[in-house]
Amino acid sequence: MTALETWELLSYVVTVIGLPFAIAIFLWEQRKERLTEEEELHLRLNGAYSDFLRLVLDHADLKLLHPAPQAEADLTDEQRERRFVLFGILISIFEQAYVMVYDVGMNRQRKRLWQDWADYMEDWCRRGDFRAALPELLRGEDPEFADYMRRVAARADASGHGR
Repeated sequence: MTALETWELLSYVVTVIGLPFAIAIFLWEQRKERLTEEEELHLRLNGAYSDFLRLVLDHADLKLLHPAPQAEADLTDEQRERRFVLFGILISIFEQAYVMVYDVGMNRQRKRLWQDWADYMEDWCRRGDFRAALPELLRGEDPEFADYMRRVAARADASGHGR
């Protein structure tokens, strides 16, 4: 076998074995990178929600984590304002999660990430004061997100969750 034939044989081997192997490695790395980006997104959004919960603790007098919200008449104007601002921050976090995570054709990983947010949204929509503030809070938000939140709130209202 001549050197030219040897080089030609090696080029065929690289083409037949090496190229598909390189493509497979590239696709595997891309998938791994996508999963890492989704996990980082989830961590960032969870960080924002944790920061929100710290704000709620700082304003414990509003009893936002209490199973039964304070009666509207028991709140001062200043407390109502703070509650509305906190609800606005929460809606902003929910909208970010919706826009960045929710997709009709989600894969299993994304569904897992989204389910946490869907649960948070449902929990908050069980609060009558949150549902009452939604029309104003959703003004100017992403239309698909606003529709999603309205559906969640309607289900919570229909199921008698008015805590």
